[in-house]
Amino acid sequence: MSVVTEQHGSVLIVTLDRPSRHNVVDVEMMAGIGGALADAESDDSVAAIVITGTGERMFCAGLDLKAFAAGGARRPVGGPGLEVLLERTYPKPIVGAANGSAFAVGFELLLACDLIVAADHATFGIPEVKRGLVAAGGGISLLPRRIPLAIALEMGLTGEPLDAVRAHSLGLVNRVVPAERVRDEAVGLAESIAANAPLAVRFTKEHMYSAVAGDESARRRMHELSQDVFASVDAKEGAQAFVERRKPVWRGQ
Repeated sequence: MSVVTEQHGSVLIVTLDRPSRHNVVDVEMMAGIGGALADAESDDSVAAIVITGTGERMFCAGLDLKAFAAGGARRPVGGPGLEVLLERTYPKPIVGAANGSAFAVGFELLLACDLIVAADHATFGIPEVKRGLVAAGGGISLLPRRIPLAIALEMGLTGEPLDAVRAHSLGLVNRVVPAERVRDEAVGLAESIAANAPLAVRFTKEHMYSAVAGDESARRRMHELSQDVFASVDAKEGAQAFVERRKPVWRGQ
């Protein structure tokens, strides 16, 4: 298995596990990630997800070019779970835990996460142009939404990487920590999200992305749809728990 999953409370940890190959992505790995995300989407016991890699040097070095060269011009796909992630329609919050550097499709996977915790030695890049390829898995569409266009263009056109500290200063990365703390920091961040009401979290994520994308129809629907959240069982529970000075018990209803 090139993808390993484990659950800590309401947080699912998905780990890319090909350390001898720097966690490079092939069809099997993409299917494993997609399958894990698809299962988690319908699992009410999972409130948030962390995606990380095995080892300290590399989160994911990108596409398995040996397999790509042997199999012809075919980019691996990962099924419905991964497709909705890359299209920004995945409903549950995902924290990327960059235990090391991430390039090409590995960096695109991080870009598709909602939040990123990075090791202080990590670097990130979309070097596809150096191999006659393009970052079609989200790199050339997601990156300009996360950092200034001029910097995104420089990364995309030169193929040169960005270090974690600069990525943090540009707002691409939420937190930069020593490598040994990346997983714990990411899980802690996911747990702080998972502690909140699931309906409210899902609504907030969906409409923040709609706002950034300039979706006017979604903005117009936001007030109407938000009434469902305010009328929910969880909304009443949250207010009652505050009054009673206790921890709320969320039902996702």
